[in-house]
This record gives sequence, C-alpha cells and structure tokens, in this order.
Amino acid sequence: MAGQSRKWMILVATIWIQAFTGTNFDFSAYSSELKSVLGISQVQLNYLAVASDLGKVFGWSSGLALMYFPIWTVLFAAAFMGFVGYGVQWLVITNFISLPYIMVFLCCLLAGLSICWFNTVCFVLCISNFPANRSLALSLTVSFNGVSAALYTLAYNAINPTSPELYLLLNALIPLVISFTAIIPILRQPPFEPLPPDGVRRDSLMFLLLNILAALNGVYLLLFESKSSDLTSARLLFGGAILLLVLPLCIPGLVIARSWYHRTIHTSFRLEGSGFILVDPDELELHKGMLAHEASRESYQLLDDDVVSNPVKTIPVEEEGDADESSCCKKLVTRGQLELLGIEHSLWQLLSRADFWFYYIAYFCGGTIGLVYSNNLGQIAQSLGQSSNTTTLVTLYSSFSFFGRLLSATPDYIRAKVYFARTGWLAIALLPTPIALFLLASSGTASALQVGTALMGLSSGFIFAAAVSITSELFGPNSVGVNHNILITNIPIGSLIYGFLAALVYDSHGSTGTKTMTDSVVCMGRGCYYLTFVWWGCLSVLGLGSSLVLFIRTRRAYQRFEQARISSNIDS
Repeated sequence: MAGQSRKWMILVATIWIQAFTGTNFDFSAYSSELKSVLGISQVQLNYLAVASDLGKVFGWSSGLALMYFPIWTVLFAAAFMGFVGYGVQWLVITNFISLPYIMVFLCCLLAGLSICWFNTVCFVLCISNFPANRSLALSLTVSFNGVSAALYTLAYNAINPTSPELYLLLNALIPLVISFTAIIPILRQPPFEPLPPDGVRRDSLMFLLLNILAALNGVYLLLFESKSSDLTSARLLFGGAILLLVLPLCIPGLVIARSWYHRTIHTSFRLEGSGFILVDPDELELHKGMLAHEASRESYQLLDDDVVSNPVKTIPVEEEGDADESSCCKKLVTRGQLELLGIEHSLWQLLSRADFWFYYIAYFCGGTIGLVYSNNLGQIAQSLGQSSNTTTLVTLYSSFSFFGRLLSATPDYIRAKVYFARTGWLAIALLPTPIALFLLASSGTASALQVGTALMGLSSGFIFAAAVSITSELFGPNSVGVNHNILITNIPIGSLIYGFLAALVYDSHGSTGTKTMTDSVVCMGRGCYYLTFVWWGCLSVLGLGSSLVLFIRTRRAYQRFEQARISSNIDS
C-alpha cells in the first residue's frame, strides 16, 4: 500500500513540474520590455521566440541522457539549463550586464531545451509508474503545462506587478525550486507492481477526480486572476492557486470512495484502459484478426489475405472507369487510404503516406498558429492600446489552453455512448482558430481581443494534447516517440515563418507608430496586425480543410476498430 501511495506522490510531483515549466507561454508578457532594452526590430524579436521553439528540435537529447544517467540528474540538468537561460536574460533586461544579440538568442535556445527535458522526465515517470493508465497520467500532466503562464502571472502580481522583467527571474528560479521539491518522491520511486483489475478501476477513479480538480484549478485561475487589484488580494489568490496544486496529495485517501464510485459513476463512464491513447496493442491484434475474418463475408470486401499478411498496404486507387470514379476528389480520399489503426510505420513509410502530410498541414496551420499568436500577444495588445491588459490576456490564453487540453480526453470518457473518430474531433478543435482570427481582423476592440485570445487558446490547447493520441493511432503506438517528434518539427518551422511574416508587417507599419529611446519601432493601430490576422485566418482555413480530408480518409478505419472492440467485449 505504501508503494501505491508513493506512485501518487510521483504523479503530483509531475503535475507540479509541468505546471511551472511551461515558461515559453509567458514570453509575450515581457517581450516588449526585452525588445526595448535590446533595441531590436520585431523581426529580431521573433527570432528570439523561434529560438525557444527550436529547443524541440533537440528534444531527443533528453532521451539519450536518460539512457546513461538516473532520472534525477536529467531533472536537475533541465532545471539548471532553465536557470542559466532565463537568468542571463534577466541580467540583460535589468541592465546588470550587456550581451550581444547572438548570446541572448543562445540563452533563449537553452531555455527552450530545458522545457523539453522537463517534459521527457515527466513522461518517463508517468509511463513507469502507471503502465495500466499511462495515457490518463500523461493527459493530466500535459494539461497542467498549459496553465503555467496563469500561475506565473499570479506570482508576478503578488510580488511586483509593475516590473515585467520579474517574469524572467521567476522562470529561472521557480522550476529549480520545484525540482528540489519533487526530488524526494522521485528518489523514493516504488518498484513496479502489476495491478489487479480492481486496482486499475480504482486508479481510473482517482484520475477522474484529479481531472475534476484540475478543471476547478483552471476555473479559479480564469475567474480570479483579474481580481488582484492590490498586493494583499494578489497574494491571497496566489496562495489559493498553490493550495489547489497541493490538494492532489490527498488523493490516496480517497480510495474509500471506490465502492460508491463503482455503484454510481463508473456505470456511466467507460474508464477501462487508456483514456488518452485510444489504441491498445492487444485490442489492435484482435481488431486485425476480426477484420480479416469479416473480409471473407462482406460483400464490399476491403481486406484480403495480402492485406492481413502486409497490413501497411493501403487501398489502391481503382482503375480508370467512369468520370466520377476517376475524379480528383475520389483520388484525394482513396489514394493510400489507411485500412487499420495502430500499424507501426517506419520513417520512410511515415513520410510517404498522404495521411501524415494532411495531418502535418492541419497541425502546421492550426495549433502552430495558436502558439505563434501567443508569442506575439504582447505586441498585439500594445498595438491596440491594451498594454495594461497584457497579463490578463496571457492568463486568458493560458487558462483556455488548459481547458482545451483537458477537453482532449473527453472523447474517451464518452466513447461508450458517443463514438467519433479522433481525427473528426481534431477538425472540430480547429474550427475556433479561423473564427478567432477573422474576428480579430474585423474588430480592434478590447472585447474582440479577449474573445479571440480565448478561442485561440482553447483550439491550440486541444490540438497539442490530442496530437500524441492521433499520432499513435494512425502510425503505431510503439513508434509514437519518433513519429511525434517528426510531426512537431512544424512548430519551429511555423514559428519562424509565421512570426517572420507578422514581424515584417509590423515593422512596415512603423511609420504609424513611435520609436523608443533605443530606436526600436513601436507600431500603434489596427494596421499593425490586420494583414497578419487575415493571412493567418486564410491559412487556418487551409488547415481546417486538411483536417476534414484526414477525417474522411481515416473514418472507416476508426469505425471498423470500434466495431471490433465492441464485438470483443460482447464475446467476452
């Protein structure tokens, strides 16, 4: 029983780590001050944001480090990288030291790399301590990464709400302090003990309660962050947020609610197995076998012996016939179409599959735009005369990103009653992005800015959290580590391209703004980002269209997988 309690302590530790290491999301809160101190253009400021995202390109180094060093050393390596990366930037922005632009760029790169190392540590801890419910553990901890900016804003308001450079100091110190706090349960990590079926169900209850508590945390941050009108109330609110993060420590004591939960809630929610990654290896094998058996009986035969022996094989395009069958739309939907979920894809198979590129475009033109929007939020607010509301907007984006991440697990909780392909949920999640961007292009009011920011956060948060599941389902759960890292290469690419274009438009309208003492242009007016919002909106429509094509192409594979799963449950 002590081992079971220690694993929940580790989960709480990973929640704390994730909650305070999403430091890239508060970049917009201090970016204007950094731009002014360095005397750089908007294009150069964009390169600093790109540098942070470039850390994802080198994220594989954390996995390599774990092969040779214990997990606690990797944790502290991440903490010290962030301490140096953000600490040096704080010294620069406060004029303690003066560094050339390239050195500040490298500090941003180091800080971004630290985030990837923190994420890897949390993922490994979740997988090793919750093998039966690893997906639920991952979805929960990933969600808290989206609330970091809101927590840092509360800490900022509680200490000195007139000093934007304080964000950099907090980014450097808090993850280091959290690492020292989390090291105790990590060092006392229990040995692996297989759980009986009753234990798996009990853990599922705990995860449901933790998700409810996480939702309350998000509501608290969203509703009360703007109420911190003075230092006393700000400190009380920050203390309340910390209390909500400490409450999960009580979760082992909730085991006594197991019998009540089984009688009331468990019959309404299907929580067995994974709630985050839909594909289970055993279910996939059964799914393949049932499909092979059904193929001999179905009149619209989709699978044959050759497909079963070579499951990566795709549905071929029919020979030329009538005009309808050879239409471009039909080829778009059927060429290289997936037949089965969860088939492992090598690197070459992944890159040669059309579904991957539809998925890549959907992510590139959806979630990545949301991330670049958050990086530019400080300048967007400044250009619209809303500089005083920048921290509120950062918290708004962070909170709704958090809710979007939590909502990404909802399809699995309700799949016993309402089943819909996860690629379809991806298309739905992309819909708020063009709505938000065209709203921002059509109106420069404070309310439009707040609504647009909330929609962008909600959409991008869902996409970020759901992407791991989609990658594992479409291209194989065992290859998800490599394949997903290939997918998210679109983030630094998009950060560079989208941010560079936005910066060019911003600087081109510099004549409508003013210059600071350091000669950095401050653009004022709707024109600073109008064309950017229009272009981003058009690209997000392209991403939405790509996600719809992906859904149409994969819908049949999802339906057949769900039918096989239901049939296996009936037979058992």
